[in-house]
Amino acid sequence: MRVIFMGTPDFAVPTLQALVDAAHEIVCVYTQPPRPGGRRGRDLTPTPVHELAGRLGIEVRHPATLRSADEQARFAALGADVAIVAAYGLILPQPVLDAPVHGCLNVHASLLPRWRGAAPIHRAIMAGDEVTGVTIMQMEAGLDTGPMLATVRTPVADKTTGELTADLAELGAQLMVGTLIDLGALHAVRQDDAQATYAAKIDKGEARIDWSREAEEIERQVRALAPFPGAWFEMDGQRIKLLRAELASQKHRTDAPPGMVVDDQLTIACGAGDAIRPIMLQRAGKPAMDLATFLRGNPVAAGSVLA
Repeated sequence: MRVIFMGTPDFAVPTLQALVDAAHEIVCVYTQPPRPGGRRGRDLTPTPVHELAGRLGIEVRHPATLRSADEQARFAALGADVAIVAAYGLILPQPVLDAPVHGCLNVHASLLPRWRGAAPIHRAIMAGDEVTGVTIMQMEAGLDTGPMLATVRTPVADKTTGELTADLAELGAQLMVGTLIDLGALHAVRQDDAQATYAAKIDKGEARIDWSREAEEIERQVRALAPFPGAWFEMDGQRIKLLRAELASQKHRTDAPPGMVVDDQLTIACGAGDAIRPIMLQRAGKPAMDLATFLRGNPVAAGSVLA
């Protein structure tokens, strides 16, 4: 097929590569504009999709919007059979949705209609979902409301957002390739709007750990926000990111107030009398380190209270 690919972050890269490997003709790639980066923020850094497209010799476009008639005409002039969208980051107006022969197909990282919206992987982990997956959806004007063409499921287990994103990216890539093979025979299934949940974008205010919450909730928060932006707490006035943690054993049930360190292994009291123990931590400006390494340089006495 003649394919327009529209994607931006690492999640979208495997799908673009899989389409190329499957011998589809990628006539153009749309992605977000390069952003300031580098150590001083002065260099413009292309997106991961832009970088791959450049290596593959594919034309790249990065308009700030697709709302202008001129930009929509340029899109339609590509004469695509289908547009494949994976975490692109711009709203597609109806003329864009209608331009390809088979419309626009989206690789969405949840089992729709659960977790429509911007942060489906984070929200699935935070909510304690046991299973998530990828849905291939025919796009329409609503936010992730279109009919579903294919799904694949995978356990969440104890994965972080970074780990689960990588898994779902590969699953979504293969699912999209299979979907295009069977496109003419697939029966689209309408979503049940009554079952829909919304995955709101992660707010920076959600990253601070509230030790009064139950340990299970905090452990899920830690995994959901790893590696970025990272759940954090304050110790001696310094922000510490907690990138991995485990639930403490029952012997660590405690009457200590939430946030108090209860032993020399940085076991931290949480709400409901349970506790949590860090596994990976990161001080500001330092690399991530395991608990033993952290404590060698930063011993924390039992009875200390973390903010």
